[in-house]
Amino acid sequence: MTRLSRCHDLADMREAARRHLPKGIFEFMDRGAERELSLAENMAGFERLKLRTRFLVDLSERDMGTEIFGKRIAFPLAIAPTGAAGLCWYQGELALAKAAAAAGVPFTLTANSITAIDTIVKEAGKEAGGRLWFQLYMWKEEDLSFQMIERAKKLGFEALVVTIDAALGRTREYNDRNGFTDPISLNPRFVMDMARHPRWVAGVIGRYVMNGGMPRHENYPDKYRRRITTAQSKGPANSHSMTWEGIGRIRKAWPGPLVVKGILSGDDARRAVDQGADAVVVSNHGGRALDSAIATIDMLPEVVKAVGDRATVLLDSGIRQGSDIVKAVALGAKAVLVGRATLYGIAAGGQAGAEKVLALFATQFEKNMGYVGCRRVSDLNHDIFAHPPVQP
Repeated sequence: MTRLSRCHDLADMREAARRHLPKGIFEFMDRGAERELSLAENMAGFERLKLRTRFLVDLSERDMGTEIFGKRIAFPLAIAPTGAAGLCWYQGELALAKAAAAAGVPFTLTANSITAIDTIVKEAGKEAGGRLWFQLYMWKEEDLSFQMIERAKKLGFEALVVTIDAALGRTREYNDRNGFTDPISLNPRFVMDMARHPRWVAGVIGRYVMNGGMPRHENYPDKYRRRITTAQSKGPANSHSMTWEGIGRIRKAWPGPLVVKGILSGDDARRAVDQGADAVVVSNHGGRALDSAIATIDMLPEVVKAVGDRATVLLDSGIRQGSDIVKAVALGAKAVLVGRATLYGIAAGGQAGAEKVLALFATQFEKNMGYVGCRRVSDLNHDIFAHPPVQP
């Protein structure tokens, strides 16, 4: 039996990923910041919301589709930007992009990716049936950020996602314990970690070496584009001085949908939209930046009330099953973004693994939507909750 044939739910996928990846890489992808309170709270927030079932409703015809930025997607989900994809699988970003295209949902490529942006566009872009969004942190050298924006524009990316919630970095002591650093250091702990995972070494690092050398962040500006094991390979520093006016400057440079990711208050949502954002993502970076942050599902109603009539509201952090998507949409999110879940998928089985994860989400979403008596995504609202959340 293959790894994927033994994976029947997301927990199985996670376990398959844990077994396949070196511990340092798995924990970098899987865990949260500091005491991981935000990571746990994100999932607990969804668990607190109980659903009210509705039976003897004609569910013979159900439609999971919805629209984002004027275009239809198969169900309310997009793949979030994830920097670890290229270490979970050879050209992992491409595997995710192809899986998203096959599932009929958007894929967000991070500027930190190992796979080149041109490769993603060529093999998984519009001509291949895909919908591509591009994610960027604003760098201290702002001109480099705007050069990256111009490149994404010329390559035809549909939307630009600007992440604002992790500029100060993260505190993750387990990375130090595992010997996993940025740039990657071939220290004794990490070398031993890799040695215990020869299939990963051969299938990921070995394939990079055979096809051009050790992996590097292919989309970084030229002066930062070095092998990930080179001491000077750390990428451009994130800006610590950017303000909301910076979103306005980006708005002038980007003609398509502009998404601001990392919103955790109604006030910040209004500021983003006032500066020209077309969409906001209610996000705490998956519990990977600020610990003790509020669960995103708990903040969603406040953000929807603040800007839901002016902008598209999306949500990430804590999505682990289809019922979570049902709950988020019922509270006003147009769709959710998932990151860890599809990383588990590619670590377990590449593109096929990611496709299986997306299929799990779609199946669970459709069934749960039916169990609460809804035939269409637009039918989901506060009435599905046994105890509707108190509105702000």
